[in-house]
Amino acid sequence: MKGRLLPQPDVTSAQRALMLALMQEHFAGVTAERFGRDLAEKNWVILLEDERGQVRGFSTVLLYATQVGGERVRVVYSGDTIVHRDARGSNALARTWVEAVSTWKSDVPLYWLLITSGFRTYRFLSVFWKEFYPRHDSPELPAMLTALARERFGSGYDPATGIVRFATPQVLRNGLREIPLSRLGDPHVEFFARVNPGYVRGDELVCLCPLTGANQTPAARRLLAL
Repeated sequence: MKGRLLPQPDVTSAQRALMLALMQEHFAGVTAERFGRDLAEKNWVILLEDERGQVRGFSTVLLYATQVGGERVRVVYSGDTIVHRDARGSNALARTWVEAVSTWKSDVPLYWLLITSGFRTYRFLSVFWKEFYPRHDSPELPAMLTALARERFGSGYDPATGIVRFATPQVLRNGLREIPLSRLGDPHVEFFARVNPGYVRGDELVCLCPLTGANQTPAARRLLAL
């Protein structure tokens, strides 16, 4: 498996078709129109491809600048993200993502704004980043998270719970959305299930992570050294 970062306009129609098929295989309620709108909003795409060049996973990204409380910040907002179950043993997508974040650093603070209805995506935070919110040992929601979530999701965001609910959510299919009992022994997974009990209906937990070199875990630094 290999990962690569592409400007969104450089994604070919064939790649878009494979990305859509991958989403529809894993999520219920995904239409070509909705997928196209989400992709058009983003400016970067990370592709995971096998040795034949077939798309086995991807993540869409919107990199943008804004102001919060008079402070200039840049935000990495993750859109549609999925990895085929047969490719989950590969770290290529994660490595490409961490490499991309490293190239986007500047003198303006950079944050990752993530929404997730899946415990695997939430678990990604704890593997590669030391500080992120909310988490089991720091459940409070920073003002930066609330401000960015309100700016992006408007009334769809509930600041009391930290959850975004869409009118037509994308829901993982049966067999993919359930959290195995064996994973609930992980404090991060248990926390995700507790604060976002509606994940089975497509409720999205809003997360925020400072993207700095000092915030990288040893696992992230090992990825960059590969």
